[in-house]
Amino acid sequence: MIKQSFIILDSVTENKERKLWQLCKDWNQFLSSEEELTKDFMIHKNQIEDAKKALYDFDQTHFTKLLPPSMHWRLYDHFKDDAVFLDIETTGFRGGTTVVGLYDGKDTHILVRDQTLDSKTLQNLIDRYKLIVTFNGASFDLPVLRNEYGIDFTKHLHMDLRGVCRKVGLTGGLKNIEKETGISRDDDVEGISGADAVVLWKKYKKTGDEQYLNLLVKYNEEDIINLKPLADMVVPKLWEQVRNL
Repeated sequence: MIKQSFIILDSVTENKERKLWQLCKDWNQFLSSEEELTKDFMIHKNQIEDAKKALYDFDQTHFTKLLPPSMHWRLYDHFKDDAVFLDIETTGFRGGTTVVGLYDGKDTHILVRDQTLDSKTLQNLIDRYKLIVTFNGASFDLPVLRNEYGIDFTKHLHMDLRGVCRKVGLTGGLKNIEKETGISRDDDVEGISGADAVVLWKKYKKTGDEQYLNLLVKYNEEDIINLKPLADMVVPKLWEQVRNL
């Protein structure tokens, strides 16, 4: 996807990109063209060479400067092995994070308030990865963690699946989209909502009964684990839509 994206070039809008695709399909064709395909052809050739080097070096920071977060989905295919799927649970108020879940496609890391959740631990975990994948994280998860724990996300790509889903016609919350796309949840947490997660934490703090915390953690794990098949499904679909394939 990214190697066919010309929106990384100065002054190239999505409309201009679509016109460029009629002349060449990817970066290599652009570089080998004997015809000047854009007004700033030589500048654009240099920018593509820089982007190719950044991809080779797996330097995600190069693209955080070139693309707005709404376009970071185009890098998912290249950086998926360095991606972490993130979701938080809260007390229902900003500044009240109770659980942070991270999933790298193989293992989950669950951080719990007053136990394992602190700024240093969370930042170190996040810094292992180059791409963060969330659902509604742009307006909720990341701002909450930034404000409450001072987490620095500036070096990371961020793909908010809510926006990607909306562009391919999938609307509503994560649970609704999971049902629509056939992604299932464990019976233990099927039917539990975000509001229920708030109640589970309150019951755990009030009673000290680990069953409430365990259920909350299981719910969070299902959230992050299900983000991966959703991403694998909707990102290619959006690319086909953008490229009119």
